[in-house]
Amino acid sequence: MSKSSTPALTRRTVFAGAGAAGALAAVAAVLPGPVKAPAQATATPPEPTEGTGYRLTEHVKRYYATARV
Repeated sequence: MSKSSTPALTRRTVFAGAGAAGALAAVAAVLPGPVKAPAQATATPPEPTEGTGYRLTEHVKRYYATARV
């Protein structure tokens, strides 16, 4: 009788396959990832016409009135 044409799983083929898989994993870890598109320019906030510090506006006055003890 003739031997079957399918190769037997031997220790040598298992170690060769493990080595090849390890090498592929190492190469995949070193390769760069997908290229990201540059960030879109965001609209700049309008320049304040007055000072940028604290301003006592109507809604702040209402808050102070409700927060009084």
